[in-house]
Amino acid sequence: MIEAEDTGSAERLRRIEAVTDAALSRLEAEDLLDELLDRVRDLMRVHTAAILLLDPHSQQLVSTASKGLEEEVRRSFRLPVGQGFAGRVAATRQPVLIENVGANDVASPVLRDAGVRSLLGVPMLAGKELVGVLHVGSRDPRQFTQDDIQLLQLVADRAALVSQARLASIDRVAALALQRSLLPTRLPQVPGVGLAARYVPGHQAGIGGDWYDVFVLPTGWLGIVVGDVSGHGLAAAVVMGRLRSALRAYTLECDDPSDALTRLDRKVHHFETGNLATVLYAMISPDRRRIHISLAGHLPPVLVSPGRPAELLTLPVDPPLGIGAPRVRHTTAVEFPSDAVLVCYTDGLVERRGELIDVGLDRLRAATHPGSAEDVCAVIMSELGAEQPADDIALLGIERTAP
Repeated sequence: MIEAEDTGSAERLRRIEAVTDAALSRLEAEDLLDELLDRVRDLMRVHTAAILLLDPHSQQLVSTASKGLEEEVRRSFRLPVGQGFAGRVAATRQPVLIENVGANDVASPVLRDAGVRSLLGVPMLAGKELVGVLHVGSRDPRQFTQDDIQLLQLVADRAALVSQARLASIDRVAALALQRSLLPTRLPQVPGVGLAARYVPGHQAGIGGDWYDVFVLPTGWLGIVVGDVSGHGLAAAVVMGRLRSALRAYTLECDDPSDALTRLDRKVHHFETGNLATVLYAMISPDRRRIHISLAGHLPPVLVSPGRPAELLTLPVDPPLGIGAPRVRHTTAVEFPSDAVLVCYTDGLVERRGELIDVGLDRLRAATHPGSAEDVCAVIMSELGAEQPADDIALLGIERTAP
C-alpha cells in the first residue's frame, strides 16, 4: 500500500516537473505553448490539446495553438464566450469535465469530426483576468481524475502568463508603430510661425491616445490640434488615429473650430461609443495676428509675449467629446502678438498624483518665458517633464515670427 502511494506521488512529481521545467522559459512564446501542449498530451495520454485565447474586444475565444486539432488554428476558429464546451469553461471560469461528449456539447466542427469522447477544460487566468481556455480530449471514454484537473490547471496558469506577455508585446509594437505613423515626423515649415513639439509616453504601456497635429488649410489659415483620448495602450492609440483623421477631414469643410469639434463629437457618439477625448483645436489667421480657439474639455493654452508674464488664456471649456448629448460649442478669438509663443499641451504635463491641478498650471506658467518655440519647449520639459511620467505628455509650441 505504501509502495503504491509512493509510486503515485512520484508520478505526480514527474508530471509537475515536466510542465514547470525552467528550460521552457528559454523558448519563444509560440514554441513554448506548442511544447506545453505536447507535454500535457503525453503526460495525460490524450489525443487532443488546444489553447483558445480570449479576444477582449469581441469577447470571443480564438483558436491559437493545438495538437490534434490543428485545423481549428488554420481556420482561425472563433467561439463566443458561453457557447460550446470552451465557451462554458470561459463563462464559468471553472474546470468543466464531460465524460461522454454529445452532439450538442461542442461547437467546433473540427472537434466534432475528431471523434473525441471525453473532454476536460480549464480556464487560463492571470489574476482575475480571463486570458483563454485550455482543453484536452480523448477518443476513448475517459474518467479524468482530480490529479488530471490540477495538472491541466498548472499548465493553463503557465500558458496564461506566456500568452499575456506575448499579447502585451504585440500590442506595444503595434501601438508604437501606429502612433509613430500618426504623429508628425517633421513639423511643417510655415511662414510667420516657428514650431516645436515634444511627445513623451507615460505608463509601462509606452503608448497612449495623446497627439498633436499642425497643418495648413487651403484658406491659408494654420490648423493646430492637441488631443487626448482616455486610456492607454493600443486601444487608445487606435481611437486617437481615427479621431485625428476625422478632424483633419472636418477642418477642410469648417471655417470655425467649434463647428469642426461639433462634427467630431457626433462621430465619437456614433462610431466610438464609450470613448472620451479632450481636444484643443485652434486656427491661426494667414497674417498670424489672430487665433481662433475651441476647447472640448481640454486645458487652456498658455500665451507668453515679450514684456508680459505668461498667462493661462481665459476661454470657455466645453464638454469633452463623447459625454452626453451634443451641445453648443464655442470659439474664442485672441490676439497673437509679435514674438509671442502659444503653448498647447495635454494634462500629463501638469497633473501630479495627490496635487491640485492648479499647482501644475502655476508651475507651467512660471516655466514659460519668451523665446523661440524650441527653447520654450525645452525649458518647459526640463522644469515639468518627469523621467517616467504617470501619463502621456504632448507639448506643442507655436511662435509668431517675423513675416
